[in-house]
Amino acid sequence: MNKVSILIANYNNGKYFKDCYESIISQTYVNWEVIIVDDCSTDDSVDTIKELIKDDERFKLFENEINRGCGFTKRKCVELASGDLCGFLDPDDALVPSSLESSIGEFEKNTKIIATYSQLVFCDEKLNPKDIFSKIKQVYNHKYFFNTPIQISALFIFKREAYLKTSGINPNLKNAVDQDLYLKLLEIGDAKFIEEVLYKYRLHSNGISQQASKQSAKDSFAKVIHESMKRRGITKINNIPVPENFTTSDEIYNLLSYQTKIPYRLLSKIKTTLNF
Repeated sequence: MNKVSILIANYNNGKYFKDCYESIISQTYVNWEVIIVDDCSTDDSVDTIKELIKDDERFKLFENEINRGCGFTKRKCVELASGDLCGFLDPDDALVPSSLESSIGEFEKNTKIIATYSQLVFCDEKLNPKDIFSKIKQVYNHKYFFNTPIQISALFIFKREAYLKTSGINPNLKNAVDQDLYLKLLEIGDAKFIEEVLYKYRLHSNGISQQASKQSAKDSFAKVIHESMKRRGITKINNIPVPENFTTSDEIYNLLSYQTKIPYRLLSKIKTTLNF
């Protein structure tokens, strides 16, 4: 029975953690651990978390000595994990009861895949469901796939042994950390889309990936894509040279603009159908 490590990088989300915690202990799949790394929160996060998880050895809380940012903290989460499979859960979000069971089922059906990802639903601040993120879909994985526009997202569960074959999450990233993880893992193997809502994404004003930091996230994602191009040995795309050094995010996204066009999307859909 595969052990799953649920990884939580926390910073100032103490007020939301109870929902996250309750969604974990309500899982129908029982072989799991939770690794929580707090990045020097300035709210009551640590006290709140300690109170909720006390006397439950499945939860392990660690604290950074100084604030290190999202990339460092998420990388540390994986390093501390002992599960065969790992998956990140943001402390202000939540799982549905069948999240782990549904994910594990796909790994049992197909031992060749290295990850699964699912449909997610956007929720209001009280975690009431609003809209399903309809852009998530099964992708055709290839050298020139960079998840732009976004088609892979949470709930993303991955084999730890596959992660260890990569250079790991870039500890210097402040955002686009998940995209860095996805692209590195897709270089190791394929991921299976689960067409079920397994992840509840809470929309609120303090969310790290929301409006105030959108431009920063866009720039970081472009840098992650550029690093992937270099790592994969891609020097040209449609006869346009890949820049030796990163300059602007638009330069990178323009290289991939053809992937938003209808002919490319239709071809990708056909290839995806043939492969899955």
